[in-house]
Parts: sequence; C-alpha cells; structure tokens
Amino acid sequence: MMYPECIRLRKDQWRAMMEHVLSCLPEEACGLLGGEGNNVLSVRPVKNISKSSYRFRMDPSEQIKAMFEIEEQGHQIVAIYHSHPVGPEVPSELDKNEAAYQEAAYLIWYPSGEKWNCRAFVMMAEGYEEIPIELDP
Repeated sequence: MMYPECIRLRKDQWRAMMEHVLSCLPEEACGLLGGEGNNVLSVRPVKNISKSSYRFRMDPSEQIKAMFEIEEQGHQIVAIYHSHPVGPEVPSELDKNEAAYQEAAYLIWYPSGEKWNCRAFVMMAEGYEEIPIELDP
C-alpha cells in the first residue's frame, strides 16, 4: 500500500482547518482534504455527529457530499483531519482502531499552550508513523 510521504498545504488551507477546529470547540472537528498525490487542493469540513471532545463520527450525508465534490474535481482524498481538544497530539487508540482510509494521511489538531498545532500521520497495521507537513505561502 502506498502511503503519503508528506502533506503539502497552503497557508490559507491551514487557516481554514484551524478556524473550523476552533469553531467546533469543545467538540472534535473533522473533515476531508482533497487533492493529488501529497498536495492538498481543497479543505472540506464535515459535521461531527458524535458531539464529543474525545471522538468524531462524520455526518454520513456531509461526508458523501464532500467525497463526491472531491471526485468531481478529479481529485482523491489526500488526508482526513480532526482535532483532539483535550489531547493527545498523536493518534488515539480509537483513531487507530477506526482508521478506515489507510491510503490517506491523518492530520490531528491539538492545543499547544495558547496556540493550536497540527501533526500528520499514516496509519499502518503495526501502528502509525509521523510524516511532515509542508506549508506553502
């Protein structure tokens, strides 16, 4: 299976995800990133129907709509993002157990002092591995 080697984002995409994460507090935010290869070309926020600060479950109709929009643009799901408002900054056991798209990267937003940060991971049968996030202007 091919895993992304890194995730390339523009700063406006980074900000769009961060704004979504902050707007969902204290619950987890979630969404899809569409693009080609390692390059993110669209950010698609999706409603978290579990209304929890410890887990996310994408609203099925919003998830399908976002997936169709990504596909209609000729792109694929590059990554899935969600937040951990109360930590950890790495995939939780729940994240590892529920990772359904192993060909996509998983971005996790977490509080870091007064700010929020994000790390990217690929999920594998034996666990996860961090991959770099590259920010373009």
